[in-house]
Amino acid sequence: MILEIDVGNSFLKWRLREPGQLPDQLPSASARIAVDTLSALSFKVLESVESVHVASVADESFNLELAGYIVEAGLPSPLFARTVAACAGVKNSYAQPSLMGVDRWLVMLAAWDKAGSACCIVDCGSAITVDYLDDSGEHRGGYILPGMRLLSSALLENTARVFVDRPAEGFDPSPGKCTSDAVTRGSDFMFDALVQRVLKSLAPGERLFVTGGDGALFHRLADRGEWHPDLVLDGLAHSLGGSV
Repeated sequence: MILEIDVGNSFLKWRLREPGQLPDQLPSASARIAVDTLSALSFKVLESVESVHVASVADESFNLELAGYIVEAGLPSPLFARTVAACAGVKNSYAQPSLMGVDRWLVMLAAWDKAGSACCIVDCGSAITVDYLDDSGEHRGGYILPGMRLLSSALLENTARVFVDRPAEGFDPSPGKCTSDAVTRGSDFMFDALVQRVLKSLAPGERLFVTGGDGALFHRLADRGEWHPDLVLDGLAHSLGGSV
């Protein structure tokens, strides 16, 4: 068994996969915890794990701490995915490939494996990334934007006398009639505008893949494309092996 772990900016999730098992045959990630509650993580219940593969956007100190928990649980020392110039048919456009976030790299590897043709990949997490691959698997470039929660929190933390007096529940991009609604609906409005802009950017026949915590909402608003909640994990096998 292969233990696959995705460490994002806000959450950590993991799943078990048999070598040769296709990602589409797997259930969603088995667990999801906040990255600041690593001490609550326990892998001691896992058996028959032969290798541990990790995709992490956390800093090196967190990765070392995570590796320690894994080894203390009696599991093999983890392998961390890295961004490189080319892998599994995908060519990185960065002059310094290692500067691209590994999460972006892995979702592109997974999307290319599924499409094998021009595609757009949208990952809606704490940050939102939009990336494009051409028909040869070359990265055409992309965008990095603040996620919905980050948009609201940035405004609240940096603007005086802005108060939110209700939780941001549901999705409503209509104009707000009080400050709190104007803030929460403003982020919804920008998210909806992003969806429409991405759709307009797609060439005829170009496939759209969506992942990330707010990806289900993006997919619903777009009303097209493919929703894959664990696309980062799906890309791990292409980066580190384990045969898909």
